[in-house]
Amino acid sequence: MAKQDKLTPRSEDFNDWYNAVVQKADLADYGPVRGTMIVKPYGWALWENIQGALDSRFKATGVQNAGFPMFIPMSFLQKEAAHVEGFAPELAVVTIGGGQELAEPIVVRPTSETMIGHAYSNWIQSYRDLPLLLNMWNSVVRWELRTKLFLRTLEFYWQEGHTAHATAEECDERTRMMLDVYTDFAVNEAAIPVIPGVKSEMERFAGANQTLTIEAMMGDGKALQSGTSHNLGENFAKAFDIQYLDKNNELQYAWTTSWGLSTRFIGAIIMTHGDDNGLIMPPRLAPYQVVIVPIYKNEEEQVSVLEATNRIQQELVAAGIRVKVDDRENLSPGFKFNDWELRGVPARIEIGPRDVEKNSVALARRDVPGREGKQFVSQEGLGQTVADLLVEIQQALLDRATKFRDDNTHDVENYDDFKTAVSTGFARVWWAGDNADETRVKEETKATIRCFPIAQPGGSGTCFYTGKPADKIAIFGRAY
Repeated sequence: MAKQDKLTPRSEDFNDWYNAVVQKADLADYGPVRGTMIVKPYGWALWENIQGALDSRFKATGVQNAGFPMFIPMSFLQKEAAHVEGFAPELAVVTIGGGQELAEPIVVRPTSETMIGHAYSNWIQSYRDLPLLLNMWNSVVRWELRTKLFLRTLEFYWQEGHTAHATAEECDERTRMMLDVYTDFAVNEAAIPVIPGVKSEMERFAGANQTLTIEAMMGDGKALQSGTSHNLGENFAKAFDIQYLDKNNELQYAWTTSWGLSTRFIGAIIMTHGDDNGLIMPPRLAPYQVVIVPIYKNEEEQVSVLEATNRIQQELVAAGIRVKVDDRENLSPGFKFNDWELRGVPARIEIGPRDVEKNSVALARRDVPGREGKQFVSQEGLGQTVADLLVEIQQALLDRATKFRDDNTHDVENYDDFKTAVSTGFARVWWAGDNADETRVKEETKATIRCFPIAQPGGSGTCFYTGKPADKIAIFGRAY
């Protein structure tokens, strides 16, 4: 029998726990070039489910998918000053092609605003061409110095949406609409209670007028920026001459947005829900929602157990449930239980000879370990029983993550309490500081403004750092 190594407890070394889970649960491995990542089939299946949940939401808002080149002329990036300045340290640049030095260096796509700007300037001529609503599923390259599987790699997978509008109001509406889409996805599909908010000027996307974000608290109290939506105003339209004739036959610049969510969201799922035994997948996104482990000792038992297993599998599949039967011959049932716990499958069905006789199965839920999470249920109506349990698990994960976030978010009024709060979670504070104040706080505490929540309490208070009157609440935290 293969040996199973125990994971480092999360409380002992969260970073080591995370890295071990990613590899031992068969989600991803390191690529041969430093900082690159190979996404394995189990990890890709999770990404496909994320894609499906997002894609249907995008299309419901009128967005269409398209594909654009990964090679971008260097001159494109140089057209928008803030944009090129923001991305310059991370660029991968091609200078030789086909053995010849290129006349102009080519950048491997770090993001596609400039390529989109070029195309939109050719496609948009009249107000009748607007709005233009496109999304891409692709990969991008950013030459990161410090990398971590899923969270920060040289190349990563994502979607990037790019829209163009006739008015500032429509542009703002789309920016907020896509943030709402991300929030709905995170809460209802991934069971992650994100905080939707506005980024500070210092944390804003390079070249944007405003960046909206969903911020999540991980199991170690740190923040993870999990999806962003940018109001680009007329900045890229002016840089790339995206103009249209309005209804009065007057030339106007278009207003554009961009928005994205990447494979780092897989990291969010791992770090939000996982425990010392490994992953816990939210049922709505889990590659397998149920694993069935047949248990038998001899050929006679095998025949009756596998017959019941196949029937149950068919019933669950008919009920729309994603099922895996673990019929590996060379492994003990105990090993299989631990293996699927590590992989985070939401529910497990165990069926042996006695269960066949009693027309029952053992049904275990991943989010409640040990005997507490196991019950014996009838095979009759098992499809509905399991479906109901998956809904219950989904809600339980959201409730648990919400409680953890709320328990580790502290309202503070002075700098000493602030430092304590951000060492273990979030600090919720009144803020009236400027960029210099924000920089000093970051240098002294490693905490940044994660966002100004969309849901503000109203009223006013006193800035914890400057002592000045403040009219907005900010969430500070240390971040990945």
